[in-house]
Amino acid sequence: MHLNADFSQRALVRFAKGDWVASPMQGVQRRMLDRIGEEVARATSIVRFAPGSVFSPHTHDGGEEYLVLDGTFQDEDGDFPTGCYVRNPPTTSHRPAARDGATILVKLHQFDPADRTQVQIDSHFATWTQTVPGIETLQLHMDDREYVAMERWAPGTMRRLDGAGGLEVFMIGGVLSDGTDTLTCWDWLRLPVGSEFTATAGPEGAYFWFKSGHLCHVVGSAL
Repeated sequence: MHLNADFSQRALVRFAKGDWVASPMQGVQRRMLDRIGEEVARATSIVRFAPGSVFSPHTHDGGEEYLVLDGTFQDEDGDFPTGCYVRNPPTTSHRPAARDGATILVKLHQFDPADRTQVQIDSHFATWTQTVPGIETLQLHMDDREYVAMERWAPGTMRRLDGAGGLEVFMIGGVLSDGTDTLTCWDWLRLPVGSEFTATAGPEGAYFWFKSGHLCHVVGSAL
């Protein structure tokens, strides 16, 4: 399967216009955002787990990165409620579950094979910084390949995000507009290498997750 697989093009998936699709695992549904491959794939998805979902132990050959959007996700390390960001790098393994149900944004098979940095951050208890008026930032991860963060913008705030190395934006709440598209809750936007992205928060502000720089390392995405 190839979905939004041309990384040289702008890609937008609106949550409100999609449908949940059943996965091969009972009780698990997903909204595919981009994908190259079948069940083992380089993929970005929104995945919804019914209460009581339990998974077989597995190893992350290409790494797993996720943000909990709703409910609580669990594994041997504990509970990860709404707002938690987790990176499980290549060679790590776990047996995840969703006792009361959960929805996550997840990216699979997108790590540097040599990456061994594990990250577990609860955004509700982490320290946010305010570097410019009207914007709070929580850095989630940074290395030579990519920068990952969450930001909260006050209503009407305008800012430029670095899209030179490619950019992904996933809306958690509020509204964000770049003059081409207006993004609302759980919308996903991917911009190719060499892009410019200047956006303005709506009257209720904007709350979103984003990743930049990483598309330089995807074959076929460079200018």
